[in-house]
Amino acid sequence: MSQENILEVENLVMHFGGIKALNDVTFNIKRGSVSALIGPNGAGKTTVFNCLTGFYKATGGSILLNAGNKQTSVVKVLGEKFKGSDFINPAAFAERVKYKMFGGSHLVNRAGLARTFQNIRLFKEMSVIENLLVAQHMSVQRSMISGILNTASFKNSEEAALRKAFYWLEVVHLTEFANRLAGELSYGQQRRLEIARSMCTNPEIICLDEPAAGLNPSETEALASMIRVLRDEHNTTVLLIEHDMGMVMNISDYIVVLDHGEVIAKGGPDDIKSNPKVIAAYLGAEEGEEVSL
Repeated sequence: MSQENILEVENLVMHFGGIKALNDVTFNIKRGSVSALIGPNGAGKTTVFNCLTGFYKATGGSILLNAGNKQTSVVKVLGEKFKGSDFINPAAFAERVKYKMFGGSHLVNRAGLARTFQNIRLFKEMSVIENLLVAQHMSVQRSMISGILNTASFKNSEEAALRKAFYWLEVVHLTEFANRLAGELSYGQQRRLEIARSMCTNPEIICLDEPAAGLNPSETEALASMIRVLRDEHNTTVLLIEHDMGMVMNISDYIVVLDHGEVIAKGGPDDIKSNPKVIAAYLGAEEGEEVSL
């Protein structure tokens, strides 16, 4: 895997019974880029995200994540099928059993890939700051004895988690709402809080599923600026699904276009704008018709 690429997806296939939702999807995401996955409704965009982040186990193909100074096979950490050779190789057998028993989407996040959801999934009955503290549960001191004794390491761990939480609240301009219930925030604020919560897990790449959905123009512009901040100031690679073509063309370095579960185009914004297949699929126009994105 090239060190230039943080994510490599090859020949990705996803079946739901007899329905082939994804067919031979292949693309690479460069480290430090803002990339977009676009296409008409039902094209398979969220299915790709669910495969990348471990919420679905792909039927076939490979997903390689190059983060945390190591390479992670997303398919592997979700638990691969046993092969005959595993039964004569104790190490391989033990590894398969480990991932079968303990593998899952949490390991994908731990490897350096985080996501947000098309439908906001905050803990709405918890405060804003508590949502960000929950996201750090793997990095804080969790020993019951340390908590009871209130040891120095426990206090330092709690303070570090609070500092990180308030740092990200400042980045997304929600500091003044720290003690409000998450469910009391406006829709746009909840979108920003979900991004902050994901960033509290220290990802190297974040997948944003329709982050501008339901936002007004000024909120969308603020979101675009925030995405640039994630890339430019925090070295975070961003991959987003988005239907707002103005935003996509404005902030994306690279765009992958899906239609009916297949990649029909890849390239920079200028290439995608003039691609006749994209125009026909995404806008419902005939190839050759004078329409542009």
